[in-house]
Amino acid sequence: MEEKLNLTMEWDKTFPQSDKINHRKVTFHNRYGITLTADLYEPKDAKGQTPAIAVCGPFGAVKEQSSGLYAQTMAERGFLTIAFDPSYTGESGGQPRYMASPDINTEDFMAAVDFLSVQGNVNPEKIGIIGICGWGGMALNAAALDTRIKATAASTMYDMTRVNANGYFDNEDSEAARYEKRKTLCAQRTADYKTGSYALGGGVVNPLPEDAPFFVKDYYDYYKTERGYHPRSLNSNGGGSHGLYVPGRI
Repeated sequence: MEEKLNLTMEWDKTFPQSDKINHRKVTFHNRYGITLTADLYEPKDAKGQTPAIAVCGPFGAVKEQSSGLYAQTMAERGFLTIAFDPSYTGESGGQPRYMASPDINTEDFMAAVDFLSVQGNVNPEKIGIIGICGWGGMALNAAALDTRIKATAASTMYDMTRVNANGYFDNEDSEAARYEKRKTLCAQRTADYKTGSYALGGGVVNPLPEDAPFFVKDYYDYYKTERGYHPRSLNSNGGGSHGLYVPGRI
């Protein structure tokens, strides 16, 4: 049975609506049976079949934040675009909430290409994708698998694979440091299981520690302030005071 989604129809983005584009909500499904929700942006003066782009990311964010701004900006430049919430996130379906899965999230991008490929006003030979932050890796995964994707951009400030292995700025590049990180993460799993709050893990750390690295301060300045706050965003509303910076979840 398909999950019923509650979609917000009024404009609730963190950025103003452009007067150069038309906007509407759309839904599509991936091959795991999860219904995904997207904002579709198209140029008001579009004629015939146009090139198209699917946009998603960062981890813990929603389409009303940076991915939507990317999508609207590219629509202003002549592309039909969608910014979608990945599985388990925002207005998209899937349980439990706010989980990340490389295989399912790669499939999310391919499902977005499925959707774009059958739109009458889209040129199916000119479809690209944009992955932001942690979703840059998902975009590269999808591009390696999907021959329908003709262009890919990864707007990513660091190599996530390297960060997971060695820590930010390689400051955990030792066997002992990696073990301690795994130990901390596994202890958090136990704590989350006791409280049943595991689906709400991650997010941007709050309150912000005085000694937080500059990039964490930048995350905070966007997601936790009026500039980028959104009520459906894990990054805006999740996180705790333990000060653990988990790669890919901030």
